[in-house]
Amino acid sequence: MKYTLTGVIDDLSHKGPTLLLTSDIIKQRLGAAALDSVHEYRLSSWLGQQEDIHRIVLYQTDYTLTPWTQRCIRQADCIIIVGLGEQDPTVGELERMLEGSAVRAQKQLVVLHREDGPPPKGTVDWLNMRSWISRHLHLACPRRVFSKRSQPKLLGIVMHFLYFLEFKPADRHSDFSRLARVLTGNAIALVLGGGGARGCSQVGIMRALCEAGIPVDLIGGTSIGSLIGALYAEDRSHSRLRIRAKEWAMEMTSVFKKVLDLTYPITSMFSGASFNSGINNVFESKQIEDLWIPYFNITTDITASAMRVHTDGSLWRYVRASMSLSGYLPPLCDPKDGHLLMDGGYINNLPADVARSMGAKVVIAIDVGSQDETNLTNYGDSLSGWWLLWKRLNPLAEKVKVLNMAEIQSRLAYVCCVRQLESVKSSDYCEYIRPPIDRYRTLEFGKFDEIAEVGYQHGKTVFDVWRRSGVVEKMLKDRHQEEFRNTQSKNNVRMVAVVTCPNASFTDLAEIVSRIEPVKPPLVDGKTTDTHSYSHAILSLLLSMSTSFSHLPLFGLWIWFVFHVIFYLVVILRRGDADLLAQCLCIHYTASV
Repeated sequence: MKYTLTGVIDDLSHKGPTLLLTSDIIKQRLGAAALDSVHEYRLSSWLGQQEDIHRIVLYQTDYTLTPWTQRCIRQADCIIIVGLGEQDPTVGELERMLEGSAVRAQKQLVVLHREDGPPPKGTVDWLNMRSWISRHLHLACPRRVFSKRSQPKLLGIVMHFLYFLEFKPADRHSDFSRLARVLTGNAIALVLGGGGARGCSQVGIMRALCEAGIPVDLIGGTSIGSLIGALYAEDRSHSRLRIRAKEWAMEMTSVFKKVLDLTYPITSMFSGASFNSGINNVFESKQIEDLWIPYFNITTDITASAMRVHTDGSLWRYVRASMSLSGYLPPLCDPKDGHLLMDGGYINNLPADVARSMGAKVVIAIDVGSQDETNLTNYGDSLSGWWLLWKRLNPLAEKVKVLNMAEIQSRLAYVCCVRQLESVKSSDYCEYIRPPIDRYRTLEFGKFDEIAEVGYQHGKTVFDVWRRSGVVEKMLKDRHQEEFRNTQSKNNVRMVAVVTCPNASFTDLAEIVSRIEPVKPPLVDGKTTDTHSYSHAILSLLLSMSTSFSHLPLFGLWIWFVFHVIFYLVVILRRGDADLLAQCLCIHYTASV
């Protein structure tokens, strides 16, 4: 790839020691013939050593299907396909090979876009041509990422960044940081629950979330949460989110539009045409695959009696389906299979478990659903709507508290999900937030500013407590880094206890043994005439190491001796150097005695 990898390496390196390997680097480190098939074992041993001492190893393939490219594919746990959003989504030679191979590694698509260019579009074409892709991400990149450079200059930039990584703080909100967290299993998800107008508080909480410096790598929601989440995933801006969400909320207060949308109530009170138009005006033809931040929403499939998780397709349609309150709006027919989809709140009103299953390490869940309420008016065995209307219009009449249709539907959704909600709240991966918005009704969208401000003030308080109590720090910490450091510490302690020579280590030995000489010595009578330099390098290192083991118990020496005999039988006999093997054995034996 001719485009800079510095952004990826920079952010990955904050997760632990990171190493970039290319075919040129391998040849520089191990010799020009290191990639030949006869040296397969030596290369495998050296690469295994690098993976042991580095938290992350990035293997950059060649431009064609070379032995090094095949080696990269075999070594990888995750294969990243990088494409340019401004180019045609043509499948390349290497991709065709991947599609036909039995490679088990996870394959992810990363599409690069210019920061000052248009938003992502046509991602579905990329994915349709690559059905084997398990996930995709969009990255907004500065111009220097798209500048073509020669390989030496590219590697110079990479090494420069690697050298100064210890001193350069990572921008946790950048797309490269998001990619690094996703690749290392440290993604932070934001899940927004359903609750009608109470969901406007989520706009304020998300503003406080941005101010607290907490990034969002995955976003999902149900009902009103699916709308708010989609708006943020599209723009990644809390200021734009507030403007667009408020415009939509004000449309929901229009009595004129509601009256025009009334229909004969066989399936629902409203035909849904006006509501559809409002949602369509917000998202237009945007597809879920084209959102900057990975997104999902939840609907209830009443045809199959199952929960549906939507991660692709028409954005406005599935947002509308997730907000289809029974009795008010008719079910939406899924264009893919014709199934009837209803409000996701009936099956999973706070889908933190879904975000967890999609790879999130931490899930921030904002619940705005209905709560238990016991101080309702006891109106007897029947209820007249005219009587309720009189009570509400007459200022002298005693006030009664009776749930309307929207609140009953919202309460039903809460009842259906109460067990799942309790499970999420008690989980160790979920940070649960419940703003004080119980006094607001389900359809009070006219109080958008007031409800959003309640959410913002509550969010500021919660995130300040998180910061002082270390929750934010723990959230941003690599969950595998501490384990890696502990492993490295144990290895270092073991190395110090065994190897006392300051100039030699097992890593040095592995690299020397693995190194392939660039020029083969001349042959005389079918035998090599110059093995002195190679033999001398190993023997000198081995002798210095062996003499430092004289203080160890006899039993430990013999274990060390037997292990290395097997090692050198494999490594040295492959070179056909029996004399070197004999000398090594003699040194081992002498050290043991």
